[in-house]
Parts: sequence; structure tokens; C-alpha cells
Amino acid sequence: MCNNIEEFLQANNDLMPISYSYSEIRKMTKGFKHKLGEGGYGSVYKGKLGSGRFVAIKMLEKSKANGQEFINEVSTIGRIHHVNVVQLVGFCAKGSKRALVYDFMPNGSLDKYLFSEEGISSLDCKTMCEISCGVACGIEYLHRGCNMQILHFDIKPHNILLDENFIPKVSDFGLARLSPLGNSIVSLTAARGTMGYIAPELFYKNIGAVSFLLAIAFLFCAWRRRHL
Repeated sequence: MCNNIEEFLQANNDLMPISYSYSEIRKMTKGFKHKLGEGGYGSVYKGKLGSGRFVAIKMLEKSKANGQEFINEVSTIGRIHHVNVVQLVGFCAKGSKRALVYDFMPNGSLDKYLFSEEGISSLDCKTMCEISCGVACGIEYLHRGCNMQILHFDIKPHNILLDENFIPKVSDFGLARLSPLGNSIVSLTAARGTMGYIAPELFYKNIGAVSFLLAIAFLFCAWRRRHL
């Protein structure tokens, strides 16, 4: 699989973001000093480029590093640029090391504002409406604004990141699929996504719509509960 990934990256080099060495990744993170979080995929560290730009670096665990999720992330998000989609700055695919380098989002993910008393109280109704519209714009771009449809399959609060101005960015394209524009049906061998957010129209072109609405419903219900 390692050779397959390297062959894929070489064959699609014109579409790819910057390729970093593992030593460059270590330097950016100052030896992986500042951990932002971790999950089943691996760990995320805060880093800094030579230009002074802050980044978030996802170090993939071996079980995830040599699989389809890494290729999905680089091949989908690596080719697009939109204000409401997180920017993939670069990646590392050297030997057994796999890393993804993103723009740093100082306000974290939307879920921390939904599921804590302190978080939801910091969001006013105007900000929530702007977040909702931003996520909708990001999904619309993925479905219609590229030369291929990018089907995310895992829209949920955890995968919506917020920058310093609370502008939302759709993130985590490990389950994403590319589909020709105009395709109304997508064939899958298994269901994708997180339980509770999987759209009932899973096999149809509007995939993502119900997942988006569920995420926004969580946002407004949580805000209403905190302010009653």
C-alpha cells in the first residue's frame, strides 16, 4: 500500500499541495510539543511554517496512514480552495510517516460550542446564522463548484472548524468520494459517516443535506436550551 500511495502522489503531482519531509514536520511542531487533540485517526499538533503562518498537523496512526483515507484527503481537499472549506497546506508521505498539514483554526470545532455551557453562551444568534450559512456554502461548493462533485459523507459539528472570526470551515475528508457532476446516484459497498448524522438519502445526489440540517438543529437547540 505504501508504494501505491507514493505512485498515486507522483501521478497526480500537479493537483497536490506542498510535500514536506518528516524532518520539516518535526521542525514545524518543535518536536511535536503542542498537542491540540487526538482521536482514532492519530494526533493533531500545532505548528508554524517558516513564513510565520500557524498550521495544524494531523499525524496519522499506522492503521490509517497507508489506507484509502489518506489518499481521499489529499486528492479531494488538496485540489480545492473555498472560504468555507479548510485549506490543506501540505502533506508528508515519506517512508511509513503520514501527515496532513492544514491551516490552524484558533476557535476549534463547532462541537465544543454545542456541548458545553461555557461554549454555547459565547455564540449569539447572528453568529450562529452566519455559521449555518457558511457551512451550507461550503457544502454547495463541494457539490457544484468543482469540476467533480466531492461527497463528504461525514458532516457533523466535530468536522466544522472555526477560524479567528468564527468563519466555519468544512474539514475531514477521509470518507469523501469524488463523483462526476450531474450524477444523481452514488453506489457504495457500505454505509459511511457517523451514526446519528448519516443521511437517509445516502445513495442519492442530495447526500449531506440531512447531515447538515442535523448539525444545525443541534446548534440552535443547544443555544435555545442555554438561553431559556
